[in-house]
Amino acid sequence: MNNTLTAVAGLKVGHYTDKEGETGCTVIVAADGAVAGVDVRGGAPGTRETDLMSPVNTVTTIHAVMIGGGSAYGLAAADGAMRWLEAQGIGFDVGLGVVPIVPAAALFDLLVGDFKARPTAEDGYTACENATDDPVPMGLVGAGTGATVGKLYGMPTASPAGLGSAARTLDNGVTVSALVAVNAFGNIVDPESGKILAGTKNHSGEGFVDIIEKMSGDLSGTMFAFGQNTTLAVVATDAVMSNSEASKMAQMAHNGLAQTIRPVHTPLDGDTVFALATGKSGKSANLTVLGAVAADVLAQAVLRAASR
Repeated sequence: MNNTLTAVAGLKVGHYTDKEGETGCTVIVAADGAVAGVDVRGGAPGTRETDLMSPVNTVTTIHAVMIGGGSAYGLAAADGAMRWLEAQGIGFDVGLGVVPIVPAAALFDLLVGDFKARPTAEDGYTACENATDDPVPMGLVGAGTGATVGKLYGMPTASPAGLGSAARTLDNGVTVSALVAVNAFGNIVDPESGKILAGTKNHSGEGFVDIIEKMSGDLSGTMFAFGQNTTLAVVATDAVMSNSEASKMAQMAHNGLAQTIRPVHTPLDGDTVFALATGKSGKSANLTVLGAVAADVLAQAVLRAASR
């Protein structure tokens, strides 16, 4: 059973993983196009082509989303996705050819592995070549390769996180899914038990530091480095949606991050959620339900990223 992002018909996912450099990128391909929305909450985002998804703008259908490491350098991977899509004849028809629409976002993993290792256009092309509708590989792969969480004291006490994915099918047959690369300043926390699953380790090496509790007290020895984090997510459905509805689903899905990452949406993170609707089910669904379920499956995806 496929319980990952590709449970939504019309989507394929591919990874490029640089194990030596400890970085990578992940592409979500919607070859037939998908209605898209986005919501950027973090204070230090690295993004490309997100403005075009605004409900007031003209082009509301996208053909792929690229997420990856390398900070702003890593946005170059989207060039490779565009080149691959053009070769397949996929894109916005402009008469003389096509222009693939590929929004992208990057997370900061430059302090893990090789600082000079960043996803390139060639790596983005490779990720597209690897794209399938099989269950999505998770863990330290693709955009999650160099992902870490719990940076209160900097990298020495941070924990590896990675990439997670989850999905759910509603009683009416509509499927909602999520994929996330978790690279947060905060800790990953089980929302039911409150247990810290991954995050800032105690200096003793045993157990984790409650960042929220620590931030309300003595901050000596802590590290608040600008923009060295960012959690990137894609939520998707096969329901029929408008661009404005997809944008609202992306907004509501952020609640899944708020349930599982503490703190989240800080000035040190560039947290971004994309929402895609392929319409392949031919069914519509209540927007409130879609948004609430998107938040829930995104929370599950975060927990899966922490468990690998």
